[in-house]
Amino acid sequence: MYSYSNFDAAFVRDRVKEFRGQVERRLDGSLTEDEFKPLRLMNGLYLQLHAYMLRVAIPYGTLNGAQMRQLAHIADKWDKGYGHLTTRQNIQFNWPKLKDVPDILDALADVSMHAIQTSGNCIRNVTADHFAGAAADEIEDPRPTAELIRQWSTDHPEFAYLPRKFKVAVTGAPNDRAVTKAHDIGLRMVRNKAGEPGYEVVIGGGLGRTPMIGKVVRDFLPRADLLAYLEAILQVYNLSGRRDNKYKARIKILVHETGLEELKARIEETFARNQTLLEPVDAGVVARINASFAPPEWDRRAVPDIPHLDAGFRSFLDTNIAAHKQSDYAIVTVSTKPIGGTPGDVTSEQMRVLADLAERYSHDELRISHEQNVILPHVHRADLAVIYGRLREAGLHTANIGLVSDIIACPGMDYCALATARSIPVAQKISEAFSDLQAQHDIGDLKIKISGCINACGHHHVGHIGILGLDRAGVENYQITLGGDGTETAAIGERTGPGFAYDEIVPAIERIVNAYLDIRESAEEAFLDTYRRVGAEPFKAVLYPESNKANAA
Repeated sequence: MYSYSNFDAAFVRDRVKEFRGQVERRLDGSLTEDEFKPLRLMNGLYLQLHAYMLRVAIPYGTLNGAQMRQLAHIADKWDKGYGHLTTRQNIQFNWPKLKDVPDILDALADVSMHAIQTSGNCIRNVTADHFAGAAADEIEDPRPTAELIRQWSTDHPEFAYLPRKFKVAVTGAPNDRAVTKAHDIGLRMVRNKAGEPGYEVVIGGGLGRTPMIGKVVRDFLPRADLLAYLEAILQVYNLSGRRDNKYKARIKILVHETGLEELKARIEETFARNQTLLEPVDAGVVARINASFAPPEWDRRAVPDIPHLDAGFRSFLDTNIAAHKQSDYAIVTVSTKPIGGTPGDVTSEQMRVLADLAERYSHDELRISHEQNVILPHVHRADLAVIYGRLREAGLHTANIGLVSDIIACPGMDYCALATARSIPVAQKISEAFSDLQAQHDIGDLKIKISGCINACGHHHVGHIGILGLDRAGVENYQITLGGDGTETAAIGERTGPGFAYDEIVPAIERIVNAYLDIRESAEEAFLDTYRRVGAEPFKAVLYPESNKANAA
């Protein structure tokens, strides 16, 4: 994984020193909150319902054991003993005191971490496939590309005050595990007919109040042209994106209002100019980045037979293990969604366990996924049993990856100042309703995603079942969408109809799942496949039986 250069380290320390002075001026009253707000947002500090919240960047979701252990230390010393994993592959601390934030940032800098550009109208933390460098289906590791974009975009003077926040995701596999089509720019690593590496470029994706699936603007972009082309997209957006209405300021609106072909022509014109004006990326920089992501030295031990597996370990192997490009290795996904738990919350003690496991058994690598789970990307199959035992001791052994209780949920109204409804209690109650593990396996692949407001931090639009919490005259109301998909076959879910009260939403989800079990053609037909085959009507029938009776009459 990438290690800070001397420049990186000095840059981050200078930013911490600068922000320490700004915090001191805010505390002594020299800066008002309005004056301080843009300064704190540049450093990932939000003011939420009850306290400040610090969002720490984990570029493309990759970190090592020492970094995870430092996050545990920060949680214990300056927060309440836990952190919250986000759908941007970051971690948030929900209770820091303002006076302590500079010390937290210094502690992060000690392990080559920061909180820069995790907020604000800039290019946010670049995300990537959480199985990067390990997945059996991977064409190429996307992390060197993500790191190159991170270096290019950090403190970029031209793109520090964009019309709105800007998100980039990269995948190196045909199976999209990075939700690239729901990003402002999505990059899929491909090869042309000559076998040369490059990118399919998608623009204009996004969720929020106007969800849209991104559109392909370049079928194949040569690797050497990447930054010049990204510059062109950002320059066109920066000049033409709307600034009169923040709800219409994302590039997806520009694509919609301008038209893809017209916008593509502007991008290509700007790109041609950039190719003559911009110097190519230094080959030495690219080489150093690529070297940082060289594969580890693989352990060639034999994989022993395990004749007698207990039921828990067998379930864990069925759901939490993915194929690795090395046949004697596996990718382990650690669920942060125990039954009745808060999705994405990890205690400091659990962080230390994960750090230990990464150092001992995963070549000192961890990943945070956009689904709010933790990945041990390089685990020898001979070590799976001992890892499962350690995870079980730490309460991290839940065998539910991809199942109905592996729910994505934003913090909602329990924390967020923007939220209009609760998300966490709904997620907890749904997982409790489907707590039986055998029943979860019978249901199969089913992704439920919950957002507590229209900003869609819980990605509800691309959930097989999406839940959006809203305020209706001071009462929580939950809308349901069906058929969303965040993969390479991306789709926005269809709203079923009127929303449900807080005490009605879990029974409504149960009715949907029971209807699916009744109408699927076989146990192998996943929920999304059934929905695409039969459409929304059978599900609406069980959600709104009174409406059906009225129509029949």
